[in-house]
Amino acid sequence: MSQQLIKVPPTKNTLLRLKRQVTFLEAGHDLLERKRDLLTRLVYERIGQYRRLREEVENALAEAYRCLSVAHMRMGGRGIHQAALGVEQALTISILPRRSLGIEYPSVRAERVQLKPLGLLGTDISFDTSRERLADVTVLLAQLGEVEIALHRLMEEQRKAQKLVNALKYNIIPRYERTIRFIQSSLEEEERNGLFQVKLLRERAEAG
Repeated sequence: MSQQLIKVPPTKNTLLRLKRQVTFLEAGHDLLERKRDLLTRLVYERIGQYRRLREEVENALAEAYRCLSVAHMRMGGRGIHQAALGVEQALTISILPRRSLGIEYPSVRAERVQLKPLGLLGTDISFDTSRERLADVTVLLAQLGEVEIALHRLMEEQRKAQKLVNALKYNIIPRYERTIRFIQSSLEEEERNGLFQVKLLRERAEAG
């Protein structure tokens, strides 16, 4: 029993202090429960977003590689390599910090740049098509990366919140409540003993 109680003196001041702390802990527990529930909702939203984006990326990648294989058949590996040396940047990427519920994750923004056809000797139109498709899929991959990192960090924070909720509900608050009951019982017993002593003294005084 002693291991389940907080080691404090069983006094009225201690009792009042513990009751105030329990009220504070219960309020904290309620806030953490609301945060956990909100995080859980956000996690499920991100999971749905992640699955949709992943499917879109897989389809876009399949199309991009199909176009690239056509270009490879028509131009050969060496021709693609030489043509790629002269290509311009296909997109711009910016990464900025973003916060949600106190959780920080990178916000990745990728924007397409209008591609100009190369028009070089020995370059097939399939090469420009491949560039377009690969640029498109890179934008999707940037979005997928942001969602995946955000999802991972939201899940990690949700697990932490759940752990704290459980600790408060099943360990910390019950320990305070047991200690409060023990102190109340001790004070009541002390009061009864005091009344009994007073009664004995009164009876002795009347008898004398």
